[in-house]
Amino acid sequence: MINNEAESLMHTEILSYEADGLLMQSHLYFEDGASRRPGILVFPEAFGLSQHAKNQAERLAGLGYATLACDLHGEGKLFSDLKSVSGILERLRNEPSHIRARAKGGLESLIARPEVDSSRVGAIGYCFGGTMALELARDGSQIAGVVGFHSGLATVAPQDARNIKGKVLVCIGADDPVIPADQRTDFEKEMRNGGVDWQMHLYGGVVHSFTNPEADKAGRTEISRYNAKAADRSWASMLAFLKEIFE
Repeated sequence: MINNEAESLMHTEILSYEADGLLMQSHLYFEDGASRRPGILVFPEAFGLSQHAKNQAERLAGLGYATLACDLHGEGKLFSDLKSVSGILERLRNEPSHIRARAKGGLESLIARPEVDSSRVGAIGYCFGGTMALELARDGSQIAGVVGFHSGLATVAPQDARNIKGKVLVCIGADDPVIPADQRTDFEKEMRNGGVDWQMHLYGGVVHSFTNPEADKAGRTEISRYNAKAADRSWASMLAFLKEIFE
């Protein structure tokens, strides 16, 4: 859904709520107007709520959605490198109930807003944020669809795919060493066994974090590297997917 009112003003605010025993400080975006609109949760990469996730949320809000760029670690904490956050991520992956609790906190806060049509809500996520979006769906939450960009596909609870109520799209670099072919194969099996309406888009010659223009700064371009063409293609795929699930 595209908002053509050129003079619309973007509303932004920090939305605080408790989830998984943490005080979350997420960023809400929507263009001013009286109509209730579809809501989209935007989950960030593993480091926390970065500018990249906030930019993507604001970009979607400019198209007429209400978006919540979600805090991941509480109090807006942002880690500077993967080493410092790896232990936290490992614990979360091993106990997905914590991932789901953090994601559900964002969902409940978003649908409580009067600007949001609670019957039309989706979730997107980047890297570990994609994992969060998928775990939210595996938990049986009432969301119309999930999009994961270079998202971790593995889960310790693949049997929970049967709880997924919405559609699923994942956009993955075919040469991503973080999400190897065997993880993709296991995900396909999980989705089939769960009877999920799912899609996987692969981008040749593309590695991890391909949507993030800052990815190259980590200095490990063989693992994480921005790819403008794949970023554009995956964004277009997401927009078509959102149109399908909401309209």
